[in-house]
Amino acid sequence: MTFDDFLNMPPFSMDKAEKERALTGRLAELTKLHRANCPEYARMLETVGFDPDGVTSYRDLPFLPVRLFKDMELRSVPKEDVVKTMTSSGTTGQAVSKIYLDRTTSANQQKTMVKIVSDFTGSGRMPMIIIDCPGVVKDRAMFSARGAGILGFSIFGAKKIYALDDDMKLDVEGVKAFLEVYRGQKILLFGFTFMVWQHFYKELARLKEEGITFDLSNGILIHGGGWKKLISEAVSRDEFHRRMEEACGLKDIHDYYGMVEQTGCIYMECECGHLHASNFSDVIIRRPANFSEADIGETGIIQVVSTIPESYPGHSLLTEDEGSILGEDDCPCGRKGKYFKINGRLKNAEIRGCSDTYAVQF
Repeated sequence: MTFDDFLNMPPFSMDKAEKERALTGRLAELTKLHRANCPEYARMLETVGFDPDGVTSYRDLPFLPVRLFKDMELRSVPKEDVVKTMTSSGTTGQAVSKIYLDRTTSANQQKTMVKIVSDFTGSGRMPMIIIDCPGVVKDRAMFSARGAGILGFSIFGAKKIYALDDDMKLDVEGVKAFLEVYRGQKILLFGFTFMVWQHFYKELARLKEEGITFDLSNGILIHGGGWKKLISEAVSRDEFHRRMEEACGLKDIHDYYGMVEQTGCIYMECECGHLHASNFSDVIIRRPANFSEADIGETGIIQVVSTIPESYPGHSLLTEDEGSILGEDDCPCGRKGKYFKINGRLKNAEIRGCSDTYAVQF
């Protein structure tokens, strides 16, 4: 299958057998491409004795530790073809990943994200509230995964407003006026989890006690960042949902899992509370002892594969997160593919998520 073939079908339509064939073909093709065009990747394959003739499944393909992108410049295109360099979030003193994109990879990232997110929000663009400050996309020092996330999701917004000012205070009058203009319409909200909780929910709850209310019952909130395991204010998914509904009537809430090293292939949370792998990607759980594939329900290290990366060898990566597969092709929401949960960061792994980084600084 070509990448366009993936784009031309519903994003959660492949069952296990069909996806096995499609991903094996595409990922083997990407492995060959990067072996031929990235000398560092080719040497790594040679070191592990990789034999392409021995591959019967995409599960057999080598994976790179995601941390390598902090230590090495890995490109499969000439420097002059790089149109964008993405960097991961990192606290002061931490190395950051650098991901090099050419026009094709950058365009395919955006097309993929549109396909995946639209399956949850609908195809139309909506008025959008960004739960962050406008400075995050203006200040180049802040513009990494956090800024890229905001710009990436902004394509789903028609008219947009930032809910916070550059002092991270809720723009009460601005949000009230925005909601008045778009009263009765579906509104998209996007933000990183800790900021949604700390600067949006808490302020809405405080204002409600003073008799000032906001009606977001027609809203759809997409949030991510994985802070729950890392800060003292952690709350469960159910409590997060309950508190948001109490504060402003918001019920349609979706977490997502993703990383700058595989931008575009995000894993959205369905209405059943499960994260889903789309046709464009997959999740494999590896046992820490020997990196063999874990069984459904067994906790291990998360490996992610993506059909997108052509400008850098990021199509098969071992993350620093742990989780487990909950099932495949049988989620009650009706979407095909694997669904899974994240348990958190591996012990001793760096704090590095967009929201986590902000939380540490805060």
